[in-house]
Amino acid sequence: MSLVEETYERAMDEMPTAQKMARVEAFLVWTRNLIARQVRETLGPEADDERIRWEVALRMYESDPAVARLIREHMARGFS
Repeated sequence: MSLVEETYERAMDEMPTAQKMARVEAFLVWTRNLIARQVRETLGPEADDERIRWEVALRMYESDPAVARLIREHMARGFS
């Protein structure tokens, strides 16, 4: 393990759980926003915000067949 990796590991080990969770949450928000920008680019600026949210959810959870099925079922009912 390199000095950089050791330093990082030590810092992470010493970090309080609440701070670790805050970092995870910030990364999740960043990821969701990135996917939302990609979806909006694909669907166009007129795309409904609700549809964008569900498309993002589908992309994030499509590896779980049961969750993806539920999302697709909801999306098939439409947005209003």
